[in-house]
Amino acid sequence: MTPPRSTSPHILVVNGTKVRRPVFLLGAPHSGTDLVARAIRHSTAFHLTMGRPNVVRTVYAFARRPSIASERGAGAARVMRDAYAQSWQVTPDGCGECPAQCRDLGRLGPDGVCADPRGIQRFADATPDLIYSADVILDAFPDAQLIQVIRDGRDVVAGMVSDERCLAWFRPGFANLDEVFPNAFLGVEDETERARWPRAGVAVKCALRWRGSIRLSARLRAQTPDEQLFTIRYEDLVTRTREILGDISDYLGQRIAKSALHGVGDDDIGMWQDHLTPKQVTQVEKIAGAELRRLGYRPSGREWPTAGTRS
Repeated sequence: MTPPRSTSPHILVVNGTKVRRPVFLLGAPHSGTDLVARAIRHSTAFHLTMGRPNVVRTVYAFARRPSIASERGAGAARVMRDAYAQSWQVTPDGCGECPAQCRDLGRLGPDGVCADPRGIQRFADATPDLIYSADVILDAFPDAQLIQVIRDGRDVVAGMVSDERCLAWFRPGFANLDEVFPNAFLGVEDETERARWPRAGVAVKCALRWRGSIRLSARLRAQTPDEQLFTIRYEDLVTRTREILGDISDYLGQRIAKSALHGVGDDDIGMWQDHLTPKQVTQVEKIAGAELRRLGYRPSGREWPTAGTRS
């Protein structure tokens, strides 16, 4: 059972601005959080970061070893706040630490910074894998607003299998199933999956990670008030872009330009049909069929397998 979250006020001031209702983007790898990040970054009212080193270290420490957060209690929230207090500073040195994917979102000026401190009203972060630290984030920032992006797990796996950053977590030196089990980060929940992990194919491991993130998203949805969690589908974002950006604006209470994602297309919807082998599709659907069915994604021309799946 999740312990009650602290309601004690913590006033964090960054660049002379009080941090109120910070926004955090959640989703499995290749789910489309980067598109939402680009849209929010387009608004001059927001200072959005992604992948700042001190935040990455904190997020992955809690994600890979959840016991650290539970053992530290309120201390975990303090560590998270301290990480963002540093990450959200607008300085050339700070922006210089941003990875390429953050700089690619745009707005990096000739002075080497991506925001004007005088115009910042809100703060946001889209560091990958925040979903595993959502409870700590809400403890650290009780008024936070979360946006989670859901995408067809087969397309997610198709993106992951060619992404070296995602695959790095599957290397023997990084996988920590001997120390952490069940393992939410790797998506391994029972002894059978644990025993099969060393010889499992890459699509299997990617499917387990997607399934695990979706189950975390479902639990988060059940525990979080509507005013603090907004869920969108990648497929809606790229086919009904202006409408979805309008919905995001309403949720955040801050205007996000409907032209922020101009030119984004829907070519990647169903990419799994060209990028996964029939065997890999079968593996993904066997592992995550229950989640795909619950989310309304259609099977690949046959009934969903049921073996090895749980609701």
